[in-house]
Amino acid sequence: MFLSKLLRRLRGGKANPPSPARPARPASPASPAHLALGEYGERLVAEYLKRQGYRMVATNFITPIGYSRTGRQITSEIDIIAYDESAWPFTLAFIEVKTRSSDEIASPEAAVDIRKQRQIIRAARVYLRITEVSNEPYRYDVVSVLMNMKSNDEPNVTLRRGYFSEQRFSRSGWRQRDI
Repeated sequence: MFLSKLLRRLRGGKANPPSPARPARPASPASPAHLALGEYGERLVAEYLKRQGYRMVATNFITPIGYSRTGRQITSEIDIIAYDESAWPFTLAFIEVKTRSSDEIASPEAAVDIRKQRQIIRAARVYLRITEVSNEPYRYDVVSVLMNMKSNDEPNVTLRRGYFSEQRFSRSGWRQRDI
């Protein structure tokens, strides 16, 4: 029921008015449409990944990853952390979800630029350290969700396994630090 209301709202239609038996909730600040679209995409991807053989470990993992030059704490978020159990050995996947209503300007995965990749890698290192699973195989995936706003078709979900790696960010000539 929630998803149908959300889809109607995103497509410009109005959700069903509250029934007379149930009073309307007091007005609260509504979340912007792009945040609702992102939340919907993450829920859609979680269900999709379960059907693909993934076991969910955490969603919306937020951790501090450092400090800015002005001393402000910098945090990073990993949308989904899951084990890919479709092949042996099981692989821990750090998954970034990008949901877009259209791909006219750019594809959803184009938003996972170098800066975002670095933030995800730093958050993943924190996760590996605090859960003590740094010896397990892991990878970084990106899932793009493309909504078909003009037609009533199902959203197009594309999983890109191993979309990026830590190799680009390794310190060449420097001793590798333990995680």
